[in-house]
Amino acid sequence: MTRSSVHGERTRPSSEGGEGPGRRRAASGRHGTGGPRRGRRALRWSATTLAVLILGTAGAGYLYYEHLNGNLGKGERSSGDSKVGKGQPNADGQTPLNILLIGSDSRASDENVRLGGSRDSRDEPPRGDVQMLIHLAADRQSAAVVSIPRDTRVDIPRCTDPESGKVYPATNDIITSSLGRGGAGCTLATWQNLTGVYIDHWMTIDFAGVVRMADAIGGVEVCVNQNVWDRPLPTMPGGSGLKMTAGSHKVKGERALQWLRTRHAWGSDQLRARAQHMYMNSMIRTLRQQNVFTDTGRLTDLAEAATKSLTVSEEIGSVKKLFDLAMQLKTVPPDRITMTTLPTVEDPQDRNHLLPDGAGAEQVWTMLRDDIPFDDKGGKPEAAKAADAEPAKDPAAPDGEIAVQVQNATATATQGPVSGRAGAVAQILAGKGFVKAAADPAGAGSEKRTVVRYPSGDLKGDAQRVAKALGIPLSSVKPYEDTSQVTVVVGADWREGTAYPRQKSPSAGDLPENSDALKASEKGKCMDVYKPYRW
Repeated sequence: MTRSSVHGERTRPSSEGGEGPGRRRAASGRHGTGGPRRGRRALRWSATTLAVLILGTAGAGYLYYEHLNGNLGKGERSSGDSKVGKGQPNADGQTPLNILLIGSDSRASDENVRLGGSRDSRDEPPRGDVQMLIHLAADRQSAAVVSIPRDTRVDIPRCTDPESGKVYPATNDIITSSLGRGGAGCTLATWQNLTGVYIDHWMTIDFAGVVRMADAIGGVEVCVNQNVWDRPLPTMPGGSGLKMTAGSHKVKGERALQWLRTRHAWGSDQLRARAQHMYMNSMIRTLRQQNVFTDTGRLTDLAEAATKSLTVSEEIGSVKKLFDLAMQLKTVPPDRITMTTLPTVEDPQDRNHLLPDGAGAEQVWTMLRDDIPFDDKGGKPEAAKAADAEPAKDPAAPDGEIAVQVQNATATATQGPVSGRAGAVAQILAGKGFVKAAADPAGAGSEKRTVVRYPSGDLKGDAQRVAKALGIPLSSVKPYEDTSQVTVVVGADWREGTAYPRQKSPSAGDLPENSDALKASEKGKCMDVYKPYRW
């Protein structure tokens, strides 16, 4: 394999109609458009999750424990402005576990430059070209995975780089740029604000880590329906260099990286996510079939590769903590691991970018927030049942004595906030007897869904009473770190009207059609190759 075989995925094929790669997709902002920088493309999250699973097996006996701990890179969990609170436990005291996986396109080492090309971008901040949230259900019986395409435009909060101390102001940009604005902790804060989901940990991996882990596992089966060659074309430079005949192949090392970086030959970023999901699912099945406990040498090699490949948030920055985490992930059977891609639409401001697809995206986030399984094998989770039940303790004060602050967070990516909305809802509350309700003139930016917040460990009964009076479901009553009183945050789902609109609660498996769901147990899946890249 030549060094150039994985270089130069720089531009997107031009559209000739149908479901082809479509338009050229340019990075926004300070990254510019076109040229070698377009070569900076996705690093694969799948290898990160592989590392987690391997650590689960390699943890037995804690071989070279201190040495392995020294291999791990660590960083601050959150470096951005985000106050999303941790969810309430279910009746058994369990809470969901959320892990953000980030693939960095960093060229900060000679090895990453060799694998990724684009030497001229070596000193630029890295971008998070692959981002995925793993949601492990509170009962640990199912798991959901959501990928967001790199060019999806979102609100990125104010972030502070934990190493340099540089402060980056809040902005609206494609999500890949968040990694260079304060590290993985800024990307985590961006995701929390976008989804309303508390994220417990993050993990990152770079190009060299992908290759290292692909070699450690010994190869993963992938499949294409036609001969594929992801190469430069007369009208489209770049490409991963992936070349294989139709059918199934075992890939590892740099060839695995080629598979995971390929975009042109599949046709779009969304289809590239599907190829990554297929790789990941095959890898999970491969790991489950292997028994590394009986081979000490192999066990040691896997542990070395895993710890050298990862940088993690500091609260899980040891082999023991990662081992404990992996043991939780291993409880989920493959037929209950569902991988999806966030529903998106073309950005009307820039057709090279995407936006979350309104109701479809919100349905996915609601299922994560309410811990609703992505498959159809589970009923309504205990956490949601408990949230919808009448409060059994912490009784509310009389309505007239409850101080309520109302904030306007009705802005969306395409619409500004509704003028006077906080005051209008405060008047509704006053008319219901909550005479201490008042609007917050400062506003609260943007929230997808209306929530009622209260200080953690206090005033829960008051908050539930306010929610009930407005018709807001009790599952939307949340503890919040940065509030001193009951606060109604009026979201984009209640931009008008005097009564909170009834929201349809998704059922288990009720995913949008355009989420491209795929279960880890599904075998025999193959990628279709975009015609210009067949040979």
